Amino acid sequence: MGAALLALSGGAAQAAPAAASVGSVQLTFSVDQAAVYVNGEATQWSSPPRLVGGRAMLPLRDAAALLDQPLNTTGAIGSGQLQLGRLLVDTRRVSGVLAGAPQPEGTVAALGGVLYVSARTLADALNANLVAEGDAGRTMTLTALRDGGNPLAPQARFSTDKNVYAPGERVVYTEYAFDPDGADITSRKWTGRQDAYFQPGTYTVTLNVTNSRGLLSRPYTRTIQVTGAPMDSPLTYALKYASPGDSFPDPQVLNYPSALAVPVAGETSPLIFSDSPEVPTQSGILYQDTVQGRARMLAYHLNGLGRPARLYILARNLDERPVDIRTTRLGETAPTRIEGTLGQVTLMEYFASTGGSLLTLSPGSTAAVYASPTLSPGSGVNLMQDLVTSGRVELTILMLEDTLPPSAQVAQQLPYLKPDGKHVRGTFPGAVRRLRVTLGSLPTRIVIGDGRVDPALTGTDALTGQSVKLSGNYGVLYDLEVNGAAGAAVALSPRGGLYRGAMNVLDGPIVQTIKLPRVGSALKPSEPTLLWRAQSDRLNIDFVPASGSNLPISLVFYRARSLSGFGGVIKTYQP
Repeated sequence: MGAALLALSGGAAQAAPAAASVGSVQLTFSVDQAAVYVNGEATQWSSPPRLVGGRAMLPLRDAAALLDQPLNTTGAIGSGQLQLGRLLVDTRRVSGVLAGAPQPEGTVAALGGVLYVSARTLADALNANLVAEGDAGRTMTLTALRDGGNPLAPQARFSTDKNVYAPGERVVYTEYAFDPDGADITSRKWTGRQDAYFQPGTYTVTLNVTNSRGLLSRPYTRTIQVTGAPMDSPLTYALKYASPGDSFPDPQVLNYPSALAVPVAGETSPLIFSDSPEVPTQSGILYQDTVQGRARMLAYHLNGLGRPARLYILARNLDERPVDIRTTRLGETAPTRIEGTLGQVTLMEYFASTGGSLLTLSPGSTAAVYASPTLSPGSGVNLMQDLVTSGRVELTILMLEDTLPPSAQVAQQLPYLKPDGKHVRGTFPGAVRRLRVTLGSLPTRIVIGDGRVDPALTGTDALTGQSVKLSGNYGVLYDLEVNGAAGAAVALSPRGGLYRGAMNVLDGPIVQTIKLPRVGSALKPSEPTLLWRAQSDRLNIDFVPASGSNLPISLVFYRARSLSGFGGVIKTYQP
């Protein structure tokens, strides 16, 4: 009996309450039958009514849910007492008290681990009307006034554009929850909600809302039927409705043919890359080289000093005349301990940057062109900075414990830190890679960062003179021009594992930076993340592989218009 009583005090009824706020809730049911009608709508008990000792018995939790009545826990924690209207049920003793009067034995019963209550007692507890009909009175109708609820609680409300949908058809939800005193609705919890249902069946959707006072609404429920011929598959639905940054299923993505991306010559600049030692354990110089004109800096380091520290980039004028150093673009993430955050936030900042910062250095003078926030032990910094200098400048990337100033005198006394053997540093020509592609048959894909179709940059470690390879081409700006793009959708498919980044698109007059993915991380090749639906025939995509993420990736192009074999209806209303 003990184990059975544990079940009695837990578990929610499977039957859903009616959505409409009619004055009364009417249940029509038969003993030993699972079917029950709620205001004329068919549903089912999770445990059917029983006839025990001449009494018609109803499952308590199901009955409360179907009648839209609160079933509250009362008394001390663990006392096992439930209250429904004027009825108090003791789940441990399996007994009931109605309006203070103990009820006869058998009024409450435990049957198969489910708590049952006499239908007549339940009707009296709710001041409801119970009518027995049919053969031997085995069919009954119970009519109860709907509970008034808490007058201060918010009210959950929503509607759908229809009640019956085809598989894969978009469901348009319109929420109109409100608070009786005008308090703000601060949170919403949906259960069973999907933007489209791809399998036939009956689906229940429920909304609960909470107001700024912390009061929770009662559940508000609607039922959706899905039947008939499919309108869309998960893939074609996503190509119609997914927002940039959303992921969607496509198990065939690795089977699509590759598009021919043609390299195009153009103005470029060197990439100064510092990622080794990735986790310096003492103050020192991480990398150093000389530049003139345009250059891009990419630094990725974690503080391993065991004390607060900062990352600096010092510029020293090597000319005999004043030199201007202008920052044209800057993206930074610091401080953080989350590696995926480092690369994604830096790219979002980089694409949004307007630059404009200017330093003028007299001959031989030194100044910091970048200084990170203070990094606690174990936290890191990711920096991408585009510079233009009017003369020869020595750039020095160094990590300093927070008590040391980033002066030329201090820098001259610092050791050059040795590479860690796992990561890369160096100077790489060709920080911009221009590619042009003309779309033909779709779907098709372009692979980036695999080292074969898209070769890795080679450069030199200026501190050791050794040749180095930049696997993944982190810090390289891919300038991709796509022709024949009108009506096509493009998505990012991760190929090497977790990926979090950003891309910038130019589509006619529209310029937009897209966070990829919008939430979390892209992980599976078969779940690409939508980047954009092109409106113009020429689409330009700026892409930089994100630090802290894995390569290669594929850019997958789909035909998003006139999807053959599926319904052409597109619902545009978005409440």
